[in-house]
Amino acid sequence: MIIDRTSPRYFIVNKPYDMLSQFASEREAPLLGDLGFVFPEGIHAVGRLDRHSEGLLILTTNKKVTRLLFQGDMPHKRTYLVKVKNAVSHEGLQQIRNGIKIRVEGGGYYTTAACEAAIVEPPVDLFQQAHPFPEYPPFTWMQLSLTEGKFRQIRKMVGTIHHRCQRLIRISIENLELGNLPAGGVKEFAEADFFSRLKIENWE
Repeated sequence: MIIDRTSPRYFIVNKPYDMLSQFASEREAPLLGDLGFVFPEGIHAVGRLDRHSEGLLILTTNKKVTRLLFQGDMPHKRTYLVKVKNAVSHEGLQQIRNGIKIRVEGGGYYTTAACEAAIVEPPVDLFQQAHPFPEYPPFTWMQLSLTEGKFRQIRKMVGTIHHRCQRLIRISIENLELGNLPAGGVKEFAEADFFSRLKIENWE
């Protein structure tokens, strides 16, 4: 892969648990600058993950990416592995698939769009991190694919069917995948490859 370092740069990070998706904050917490990678000037995160979520986070110096990815006419699918406390019933899983009413900022309610949802086997050790996650059964791992992203949406969705979210890991956005990138790892993409994986056309 040949990277033009004078043009916009494109990276993904496997954001660890308990890290903020930013380079500066007034809060005392680990930041992206603590990953030990020398990022170019002007880098910023696109589509943040909250502090206790993990996985794929896009970083770029191209200010157009947020608009192209999240504010365009075509929705982009984001896929997550979700660990919840206790066993999820078929009825609960179907509620999530069909769309479920969640509380949103301001005190109102919002019915989520239909999405893909399945119960899956626990992921491999790739997703184990330095943080000691409890492994007391019963618990369920699910894979959810959404094309929308309200504030803490997945946590609210599983909460509505009476399950507490224990881990939330974003593993892909369209065909831009986390793959075997370890926690805290950084990977750079060439511009054409980056947009092709995200299924964004007319980006030049």
